[in-house]
Amino acid sequence: MNYLKLTFDKLDVGGLNDQVAHESCGAVSLFVGTTRDNFEGKTVVLLEYEAYEAMAIKTMNLLCEEVRARWPDVVNIGIHHRLGTVPVKEASVVIAISSPHRKSSLEAVHFTIDELKKSVPVWKKELYDGEGSSEWKENSECTWSKKYKDNHIL
Repeated sequence: MNYLKLTFDKLDVGGLNDQVAHESCGAVSLFVGTTRDNFEGKTVVLLEYEAYEAMAIKTMNLLCEEVRARWPDVVNIGIHHRLGTVPVKEASVVIAISSPHRKSSLEAVHFTIDELKKSVPVWKKELYDGEGSSEWKENSECTWSKKYKDNHIL
């Protein structure tokens, strides 16, 4: 089962862990991406996320299909992404994957966060301390970005 969600509410890591846990599984692997207070020497006070929601959910479903093709023993996948403002130390994204053994779930979580950053249409704005300055950030992994296209042969 896939548990996919984009939400303006604070993410519940334990709740998602409970959703993906399954009696046939000996492993639930988690990735929790949080807002840090710094980036390239600037003090970050919060992040702001926007998404093309329908396309983001569709892309997340396709990502789940790819995970299941690569790791057929994966049982449940949960991907929850925060929208709106996310203060320092709060979770922006939580990925939880269950499987009978740890190797598959650990590898699948690593793959999932990397692919999510590459392909899911979610945008991040960093707000900095001081003069209230901010900057929209582009994931370097994002396959539709100019930065990506300039550094990769397509």
